[in-house]
Amino acid sequence: MNLLHAILDKRLKARVISRSTADLRAVCRDTPPARDFFGALSCTNLPAVIAEIKFRSPSAGILRADHDVEFVAHSYEKNGAAALSVLTEKGSFCGDLSYIDRAKSAAALPVLRKDFLWDEYDILESRAAGADAVLIIAKLLSEGQIENLCGLASEVGLSVLLELHDESDLVKSDKVTNVILGVNHRDLDTLEINLDLSARLFPLMNGIKVAESGLRSREDLLLMRSRGADAVLIGTSFMCHSDPGAALARCLK
Repeated sequence: MNLLHAILDKRLKARVISRSTADLRAVCRDTPPARDFFGALSCTNLPAVIAEIKFRSPSAGILRADHDVEFVAHSYEKNGAAALSVLTEKGSFCGDLSYIDRAKSAAALPVLRKDFLWDEYDILESRAAGADAVLIIAKLLSEGQIENLCGLASEVGLSVLLELHDESDLVKSDKVTNVILGVNHRDLDTLEINLDLSARLFPLMNGIKVAESGLRSREDLLLMRSRGADAVLIGTSFMCHSDPGAALARCLK
């Protein structure tokens, strides 16, 4: 079992099903329209930045002792982030589902729920919690699961960032439409970064392209842009700083 499946297994064992799917669907119907995640990633020069709020990572450990979601979200917004990514997984990332609402209360940006989402309940729970978009990890799922979860996400008004790690993920995602495709540079077995992965996969992808993991500087953003990235998702290198938004601003200058 690799790290990805180990985290998923731990998450599912700890998950508390507190509502029925019927109840969640009703909440989703009454939830205000989602903020435009697709539109937020349209830009002209540097790739749009999806700035991530996470307080721990398996590769780097504790990133920020204070879980000051509102401060980080506001700082990201005022310093040029196009959207926010919020880690909600508890065990390995010290996240919480409530962080979505807290981030949205502090910034007007669209918010992506980043977690190890597995089934219908997870998608409905995400929208009910106020998420505007969800991360779906192709490596975790079968082709049929990917189609079903992406279809349900669209039905309830969520944008989808579908994360790929290799060519086999791209093949599994071939029948899915109206999603944003992301390439994660991190190897899930070794946790090592391989920035060449986006160079390999981007030419095979259509639509909005997002580069994820291992990006730290303006030079990295320019490199990703030269490969065709419309957006980048950056978390660890920002969250290590006392003011994550200031770190973002330096990256955009």
